[in-house]
Amino acid sequence: MVHNTGTSAGNPWGVSMSYRESIVQKIETAFAANVYPGARFLQGTFEGCEPYEEVGPFEKLEDWRGLEARFLDGHATALSFFSEAGFRYFLPAYLISDLRGQLYTADPLFHLTHGFSDWTTEVPAGDSTLAIKHGKSALMNPRRYGAMTSYDYARYRLSIFTREEAGAIVAYLEFKRDADPDVINRKAIDAALKSFWLERARTAPDAQSLGRHIAEQEEYLAAIRSGIQNGTDSQ
Repeated sequence: MVHNTGTSAGNPWGVSMSYRESIVQKIETAFAANVYPGARFLQGTFEGCEPYEEVGPFEKLEDWRGLEARFLDGHATALSFFSEAGFRYFLPAYLISDLRGQLYTADPLFHLTHGFSDWTTEVPAGDSTLAIKHGKSALMNPRRYGAMTSYDYARYRLSIFTREEAGAIVAYLEFKRDADPDVINRKAIDAALKSFWLERARTAPDAQSLGRHIAEQEEYLAAIRSGIQNGTDSQ
């Protein structure tokens, strides 16, 4: 339920501060235990100069909580160039700044809803007009990705979030849909919620199981290293 209180500076959508900040707290709690993935693992694509120009400034920023909205806006397209690990780690900073109405160019909403609904644009082509398909059923790049659609890619890229993180993202999406009277992509939000996010918030692995898996893997690797070292020492 949205609580209207009238608009004011720093509260552009006319909702109660407590309602908005409760979602901020939900995001902070859900993402609090995430570990900085390391500078080498932040960048997801290496084609051209732009990916590094956008992602590089994040390499020494090991705590997303301290990032200012002005910095995030200055690197708005980093969300497109992050690796999955980088995207998961820094996304909450963008979400919180967006909830507080502090972003002007960065658009985290797009990255959480794109690929779950279709639309077309008409493009003149000589004496005719072509209908160009975008979104869910549009092919990514057949020469590189074969039959992968935008929907396939979106599900792949966004499957990185735990159950708790997905729940916080659902709260963010519902806020953007219901509390912002100027939102122009309500249908995109509803489609993303229905076809992915609500299910993800119910069935994704939770943070505890993810942590347990990491601990088991570290124990396994430690045992292998110990065996290799003992085998070397005995020779």
